[in-house]
Amino acid sequence: VTYMGITPLDTMLSAFGKRDDINSGGKQMPSHFSHKDKGILSQSSPVATQIPHSVGAALALKMDNKQNIATATVGEGSSNQGDFHEGLNFAGVHDLPFVCVIINNKYAISVPDSLQYAAEKLSDRALGYGMYGEQVDGNDPIAVYKAMKEARNRSLNGEGATLIEAVTSRMTPHSSDDDDKYRTQEERDSLKEGDCNIKFKSFLLENEIIDEQWLSDLEQEHKELINKATKAAEEAPYPSIEEAYTHVYDEGGQQND
Repeated sequence: VTYMGITPLDTMLSAFGKRDDINSGGKQMPSHFSHKDKGILSQSSPVATQIPHSVGAALALKMDNKQNIATATVGEGSSNQGDFHEGLNFAGVHDLPFVCVIINNKYAISVPDSLQYAAEKLSDRALGYGMYGEQVDGNDPIAVYKAMKEARNRSLNGEGATLIEAVTSRMTPHSSDDDDKYRTQEERDSLKEGDCNIKFKSFLLENEIIDEQWLSDLEQEHKELINKATKAAEEAPYPSIEEAYTHVYDEGGQQND
């Protein structure tokens, strides 16, 4: 979302639930990003509901003959929901410019993949929808970029939708409320070896694309940006009580006490 144009301040205003939050004016949960001008539709908390929304956007793009695609990301747990299957089936039937990425970290919170699905690869489900499917190393940003670029080109060429399964690792518990002791200590320790940030950093350094000084300067620059955004968000005003109904009911409509 930062690449799409949502700034660190936008993110912090959302996290603190402040009035100027661009997503919802302080009503939406953090990390549920949206930005109308940037073409980012809000993700809802119920899992997989973003799939029909994105497929609907893809249908609109096709009907309007726009050279663009719609994308949605889900976890492997969400890929077992009805919304996922209905959305991808619709995208396959109508050859929509749509790319779905399953971020498979092998745990739907505490439920391991062995209790979620019996398929060897979730990308194989694409065959049933009549679309292209591919499994990639989700810890390799170059592999993911390549798969996404090719999927986009296929959609723009009228070749329909793509299902990408990016196999990755969840480095931390699902959330601050999650005690991930359902994973063994050995498993948790081994995740550090596949950290994509560390692996990609080593790749860039070894190939002399960057150097340590560049990394140090970048880290300092980003720390200053984040600290500045955090301070500004902390000092920003909260929504007024009167704004509780804004964008919830029709403006001027009857409101019950």
